[in-house]
Amino acid sequence: MIELQTSRLTLRLPMLADWPAYRDFYASDAAKHIGGPLPAVRSWYYFAGDRGHWDLHGFGWFTLDDGRGAVGTCGLHIPPHHADVEIGWNVYGAGQGKGYATEAARAVLDWAPSVTDAQRIVSYIDRGNTASKRVAEKLGADFTGEMAAHDPDCEVWLHQRRAA
Repeated sequence: MIELQTSRLTLRLPMLADWPAYRDFYASDAAKHIGGPLPAVRSWYYFAGDRGHWDLHGFGWFTLDDGRGAVGTCGLHIPPHHADVEIGWNVYGAGQGKGYATEAARAVLDWAPSVTDAQRIVSYIDRGNTASKRVAEKLGADFTGEMAAHDPDCEVWLHQRRAA
């Protein structure tokens, strides 16, 4: 089983026990920059897709666990409609504002060269999502000036690759 550790988090594969927290996040206004709020049926497809990405590509979305349970997700993915491997992050309710997204994303970026040889790793960030833009900046990413081909409301933020 693949796991990453940070000082405060375990990044692990999603489990069925994570579904209620995932579902509740996607049903809330906190998911507005990523297509939410969503009904449970639709968020289930996202949840299952996040887990299935691991089997298809050998990498995917981790559940962020602070020792008390799921507090968010972070990971790499490349669905067919994306031009580049994307790193993304979501932090649920009580976990917000604690720096979990930055902490988890740094760990994922450090791990990325071991699972993908992608020339670019980007974040597609909704132009109104100032919190995610701050995370991207803390990670050293730069706005390329481009908008995502798959979503003209999303800016393309380029992360600098780190050596393996």
